[in-house]
Amino acid sequence: MGSGISLRDDFDAATLWRLAKQSSDANQTRRLLALASIYDGGKRLEAARIGGVTLQIVRDWVLRFNCEGPEGLVDRKPPGAVPKLTPEHRAALARIVEDGPIPAVHGVVRWRIKDLVVWLHEEFGLSLAESTVRGALKDMGFVKLTARPRHHGQNEHALEAFKKVSPQNSRPSEPVWVHTHR
Repeated sequence: MGSGISLRDDFDAATLWRLAKQSSDANQTRRLLALASIYDGGKRLEAARIGGVTLQIVRDWVLRFNCEGPEGLVDRKPPGAVPKLTPEHRAALARIVEDGPIPAVHGVVRWRIKDLVVWLHEEFGLSLAESTVRGALKDMGFVKLTARPRHHGQNEHALEAFKKVSPQNSRPSEPVWVHTHR
């Protein structure tokens, strides 16, 4: 069996112990202590036991430590998926929402999320979920506005007549007191 990958020589066990004591990241501390045991002449199996991991993971820690130093032992956020909506797509989406649809061109009189999903597919070839587009609009500061519903048979003249005789407009000048006890 061959020997393990050697650790960089600009650190020693005492330095790693000191860095582990100063670290506020528990996982980095655990990794530093495991590597400090290797610097002290311990076996890789002992370092794996200290770290609570396998030999392969200790090897990965050694490689990261050799390349990046103690900072390489800090947990990293995984990069995740690349967003489908680029800044250019977002700018075009914001522009079309602000300008509003052209009924003759877009076939709608107001934008709905599903209409914007179709537009993005036709314009850029993007297949997005409605929730993705809704979230992007929210992130860009857009909010959903809906008009107050109005009955199709509502009579404007009847409303004006109601307003003229409503109790709000014909209030007595003095308060009315009602006695509730008998």
